[in-house]
Amino acid sequence: MTTSAPARHTVPGSAGLRLAALGDRAVLHDLYDETGSAVYHDLSAQDTLEVRELLGRVRTVPGPVLELAAGSGRLTFPLLALGRDVTALELSSGMLALLRQRLDEAPARIRNRCTTVHGDMSDFRLEGTFGAVVLGTTSISLLDAAGRAGLYEAVRGHLAPGGRFLLSTVERPADEAEGADGSDGTDGADGTDGADDTEVVLDVVGASGRGYRMHEHWPAGADARVITVFPAEEPASGTVPVATSTVGVLPVARLTAELAAHGLTVTARYPLPSGGWRHRDVLLEAEVAA
Repeated sequence: MTTSAPARHTVPGSAGLRLAALGDRAVLHDLYDETGSAVYHDLSAQDTLEVRELLGRVRTVPGPVLELAAGSGRLTFPLLALGRDVTALELSSGMLALLRQRLDEAPARIRNRCTTVHGDMSDFRLEGTFGAVVLGTTSISLLDAAGRAGLYEAVRGHLAPGGRFLLSTVERPADEAEGADGSDGTDGADGTDGADDTEVVLDVVGASGRGYRMHEHWPAGADARVITVFPAEEPASGTVPVATSTVGVLPVARLTAELAAHGLTVTARYPLPSGGWRHRDVLLEAEVAA
């Protein structure tokens, strides 16, 4: 995952047209740089998707918890509320600064049980082992194949005996028929009758009360989707911050095969509350293969 400034030509669809119409007024940010991190935090602060399911599975294993791609703490604080020691690893300096600020404001009984680490989830070496390693918010989709291979090796080396790796992913309902090789058997963009659902645009309100217009560009069969976030109301003059990120699409079958190739066996899969009409979110539980 990188936080370098994205190129304008990487923003497709109506978001790209809107970006072009803004011209030099638009300042494009990665969703995980200092400016984009604040937008991401505002949008995710009230998001409870997968929290209950993850906590339920973490409760079944003893020991400290390692949270990867911790972001600004959407899952970190619920994990700390379980009474566990949590190590929160995050690559984005902007996200990590937000998390540390929130910890500074938390009671000492919470703050003192959290260790923050500036690090890459695809290549990390920490002291000790963990009862659970958590990678939520479908963040595995931010890694390419080489990055995922590094992640699996690092996770396997940090799981305590009997430990669990808990990770979430998102796929289209049509991806159920997709094999581990990623082949796509759908006919239309929505996997049904050929209707075009390449892009959806949503008006959303963040925890701060600020409004945003979020574009998700996801062509049928594509191995990535592009998320672009504009202010809901653009100022009459001056610059307009725009945040974007390209997120991979990793069906369950593909992840299961990859994990197995690196000595991790998926023992259970749990459907998560819908993240949208064309999304299916799934929580996977894996352990070191016997």
